[in-house]
Amino acid sequence: MEDHKLKVFCTVAETKSFSKTSEIIHLTQPAVSLQIQALEELYETKLFDRSSGNITLTPAGEILYKYAKQILHLYAEAAKEISKITGLIKGCVKIGAGTTVGNYILPAIVVDFKKKHPKIRVSVSIGNSKKILEMLNAGMIDFGVISEIPGKTKFSIEPLITDELCVICASDHPLAKLKSVSIYDVIKEPFVIREEGSSTRLIIEKFFTEYGISVSDLHIVLILGSTDSIKEAVERGIGLSIASKWAIRKEVSCGNLKILNLKEGKITREFYIVLPKNIILSPPIEEFITYLKNYSYSDLLL
Repeated sequence: MEDHKLKVFCTVAETKSFSKTSEIIHLTQPAVSLQIQALEELYETKLFDRSSGNITLTPAGEILYKYAKQILHLYAEAAKEISKITGLIKGCVKIGAGTTVGNYILPAIVVDFKKKHPKIRVSVSIGNSKKILEMLNAGMIDFGVISEIPGKTKFSIEPLITDELCVICASDHPLAKLKSVSIYDVIKEPFVIREEGSSTRLIIEKFFTEYGISVSDLHIVLILGSTDSIKEAVERGIGLSIASKWAIRKEVSCGNLKILNLKEGKITREFYIVLPKNIILSPPIEEFITYLKNYSYSDLLL
């Protein structure tokens, strides 16, 4: 079976780079070249044209690419059908996730999933939405879970869960005693905020804008690059901040942080599953995505 060689070949054809293929397939560049060379010897013709400084498919390469995609598609279908009969699912799932999902939601889900499917290997890469989409485009991950979706995308997008961003303060803060507060009360207090470009900050800025408030209206005392550092600062009483309910659940449960109920309503955003379009998912990937969709997320907040 030449399926591994075909995967290497298709990856080179899609990335137009031996070095990127090396990263994605986890082979050295010489090993990638040997795989392509073996196919060229098999078909007794060149599959790539490197003369112009760019890597492009030759006419023979175009033909092989067309059929290689169909062959790999059939391999995936065969693996699915066999796993249905045997009940044995094994393989690897590579996930890319935003910081909130990757740090505060996926760890518990992956642990629970591994208890049911010990033979499936799961890896999680964490980054901002732009980075995750780049990794997905390069084939470095199987799918992503992110909060920001560009206006136009070639990926398949499906809503997963809703996130709530909560105004938080130290448990002994004067506002902690109130049943609810206004956003206009919040902006009078010292405020800790994420760095520019953070998806959490973008959501916060959008919410404030709806009430005629800009970032410059906030009494910002600290700008921090992670949710954990923000939680620590707020716990120590430096001011208020806004963070995902998933990220603060332990501190709220322990009584170290207090959530302030906003009179203006909740600040929400969606998390999405992002996949390449028109692909056949391998059994382990399909199993994990199904598990992800059916997971009881409310249990994480208990």
